Amino acid sequence: MKAYERLIKYTKYPTVSDLKSSTCPSTPIQLEFGKALVEEMLEIGIEDALMDEHGYVYGTVPATITEKVPVIGFIAHMDVASEAPCDPVNTRIISNYQGGDVELSEGIVMPAKDYKVLEECIGHDLLVTDGKTLLGGDNKSGIAEILTMAEYLIQHPEIPHGTIKIGFTPDEEIGRGADLFDVKGFGADYAYTVDGGAFGEVEYESFSAFSADIIVRGVSIHPGVAKNKMVNASQVAMEFNGMLPAAERPEHTEHREGFYHLTQMSGEVEEAKLSYILRDHEDEIVERRVEVVNEIAAFLNRKYGEGTVTVETKEWYRNMGNVIKENWHLIENAYKAVEAAGGTPHSIPIRGGTDGSRLSFMGLPCPNLGTGTYNAHSRFEFTSIQSMDKAVESLIELAKIYGGERIK
Repeated sequence: MKAYERLIKYTKYPTVSDLKSSTCPSTPIQLEFGKALVEEMLEIGIEDALMDEHGYVYGTVPATITEKVPVIGFIAHMDVASEAPCDPVNTRIISNYQGGDVELSEGIVMPAKDYKVLEECIGHDLLVTDGKTLLGGDNKSGIAEILTMAEYLIQHPEIPHGTIKIGFTPDEEIGRGADLFDVKGFGADYAYTVDGGAFGEVEYESFSAFSADIIVRGVSIHPGVAKNKMVNASQVAMEFNGMLPAAERPEHTEHREGFYHLTQMSGEVEEAKLSYILRDHEDEIVERRVEVVNEIAAFLNRKYGEGTVTVETKEWYRNMGNVIKENWHLIENAYKAVEAAGGTPHSIPIRGGTDGSRLSFMGLPCPNLGTGTYNAHSRFEFTSIQSMDKAVESLIELAKIYGGERIK
C-alpha cells in the first residue's frame, strides 16, 4: 500500500486531542485509532505490535544483520490539532498540479498568492480536503510513511539493516506526547520524529515552550451603581492582553522570532480566563516571556487589588538543538538519506515543537524529518503524494545507513 493511501484511510479517524481532559489519551478516538494501527502492524508482519495502557503504540522491525549496529526509532503522533474541524474529512486528489489557485469546493479556494508553498508542488499530485476540515497529515502522514517503510523492509529481507523501533504517541498537539513514552522499553539508541513540513527538511532546533493560564476575578454589582465598586474581569483581561507587545504575536513573527500567542479566552464580569503559549528558540528569552506575564499580573494586582489576577505557567519542552548537536551523525545521515531519495536536504528552526523536543532530553536524541505535508492546523492543509513517496524512500535509506554503521 502506498503512503498516501494509508493517509486517506487514517483521515477517517477524527483524533483531535483535548487539553481540558486529564486522561491519557485525552480522547477515546485516539484509542480506537491506536487499536486499528496495531491490527495493521500485525498484518504487515510487525509481530510484537501493541498498544499500552496509556494509548502508546509500539512495534519492532527485526534486524536482517547479525552485526551490532545502533537501534534506530521512528516516531509519529496520532492526534490532530483542534484549531480547525477534523470530521468528516473529505479528500480528493488534484493530479499534476500546474500552479494557480486551488478550488477545494464551491466557494472555498486556496489562493496561490497567499500560500507560496504551492510553488514547490507544481507537477505533483496533491491530496487535499474540501476546505471544511483539516487533512490530518499532521501527523498521520508520518504514521503512513513509517508503516510503508516498515512494510517494504519486511517484504525485502535482503536489505541490510539493524533493529528498527516504531512508536506512535497520543496527545502531541497538547504538549503531552512524550509524557508517558517508555524510552527504556522502546529500546532505541537514537530516533527521528517524522512530523510535518516539506520533504527534505531535517530539523534539529525547536522552540522552547511554556503555557500560561490567566484567571481574572472581578467584582460584580448593578451597573447603575457600579462607580468605584465594579471590577469587570473581562475588561481587566483585555487590559492584560493589551499590555503584551502587539508585535510579538505569531501573525507578526517568523524565522527565529518568538511570540506570545493567545489561544483561548472567555469571560464575564466576575471571572475571565486567558490561555497563552509562550515560545522562543533561546531559553533565556522564553523565560523572560514568563517573567513578563507575571510582571503584568503583579501590576494589575496593585491597580485592582491583590488576587485579582493569578497566573499558572507550565513548561512544555525545551529547544532540542543542544542535545542533537552532540549527536550530529543524526543530521549528517539524514542529509545523506534525503539526497539518496532525490531530495535537497535543508534545516530550519522549527517554529513549534515535536515529541522529539522532550524525548531528546529524556535520553533519546530525536530530530525531525519532513513528511511532504503543508499548512498544518488549517483547512488548507494538503500533502504531496510524490513527496510522501520520497519521504518513505529516505526512511528506508536511513535504515540502510545505520545498518552499515558499526558502534565504535
